[in-house]
Amino acid sequence: MTIFFKNKEYRKFSIASILSSAGDILFYLALMTYASRLKNYSLALSLIAISESVPRLFSSVGGYLADRTQNKFQKIVWMAMIRGALYLLVGFLFSQNIAGWNLVIMVIIINFISDTAGTYSSGLTTPLVISLVKKDEVGEAEGFTGGMSQVITLISQFVGSGLLLFLSYSALAVINGLTFILAGLIYCNIARSIRKKGNSTVTQEVDDRGFWATLALALKQVKKAAGLMTTVLVIAVLNGVLSTIEPLVSIVVAGNRQVMVIGTYSFTIALVGAMVGIGTALGSIIGTNLFKKISLYAVILFANVAGASVIIAILNKNIWACLVTCCFLGFFLGAASPKLTQWMVGAVDHTILASSVGLINTILLVVSPLMTTAFTTLSAVTKVQYSLLGLLFISILLLVITVVVMKNPPKKRN
Repeated sequence: MTIFFKNKEYRKFSIASILSSAGDILFYLALMTYASRLKNYSLALSLIAISESVPRLFSSVGGYLADRTQNKFQKIVWMAMIRGALYLLVGFLFSQNIAGWNLVIMVIIINFISDTAGTYSSGLTTPLVISLVKKDEVGEAEGFTGGMSQVITLISQFVGSGLLLFLSYSALAVINGLTFILAGLIYCNIARSIRKKGNSTVTQEVDDRGFWATLALALKQVKKAAGLMTTVLVIAVLNGVLSTIEPLVSIVVAGNRQVMVIGTYSFTIALVGAMVGIGTALGSIIGTNLFKKISLYAVILFANVAGASVIIAILNKNIWACLVTCCFLGFFLGAASPKLTQWMVGAVDHTILASSVGLINTILLVVSPLMTTAFTTLSAVTKVQYSLLGLLFISILLLVITVVVMKNPPKKRN
């Protein structure tokens, strides 16, 4: 937190990133609420979830393109402005007399384009943060920004559910567009300040190595660490279970409003996301110390049990049990992430650590949208109960795999 108050340029950069996150959450909640009122709400909610998750598949490509971008500040400004213009267009569409399904399809397409551009912006973010702070402050800066984004996400979910009571869907889309434009102006201001100081970090060197060559080298390093790849895959699937649970909950709640809605539909969905966020934040903050003497496998085992418990709670239409177990699942996954990072830092050659981290992040990012797409599609085509039972089977399978690995830990390679 100290760096936020001491470093003016980083402080502005962090605020710009937080603004973008807040606006996105507000609009997502509004769109989900609008779609829940359509006749075939299950299909509409599934399509929205897919449009949100699929762009994450392009994260590795977005990061690779970001590495090859010379003037990163210029590009992040343009991305923010373009995304802002797209959501202003969405606001205009909501203000017109367009039939429900036609409107939802158009908004989903625009949202998909915006989120795909966002993968490139995300790739630009880390190199720019590194250029704004000292080398020994990068971890603190990334941790603070990530933590604040999590907090802002939680606040935005509740604020959004409240704003829906007296603001139109069009107004929330416009607010989202304005947050991106404001973020773009802040990025532009930072770039000008750095340029005036004669700092060369505005225009950075690019990585000329090929995409597949980088990926192959990173994969080789990760595979050298015995058990690391298996652990990464298990955590990736657990993250997939968590990301898939949220849209499935929205479908179940929409079909069982009398017994599952707490206050309003939008508030209930926001509450589910909030409990996951609170758990994840607490796990990241205190989990490392709490589980310092406990193996990563044990933490993953706890996460598996929590994941299965969430699904059982949803199948029983018990919203309160769902909230509690979602919090526990987020907590254990939040605690597992830094332990995985610590293992990787100690196991991987530091000369290509960034490439290895990129590979791990790619795996973690790819599995979640794939699972979300598969199970929300299954829910739309058949029944949501089949998707939940499929997730339950996967959770039990992961539990068995974790127990087997704990009893037979992989031997270290020479």
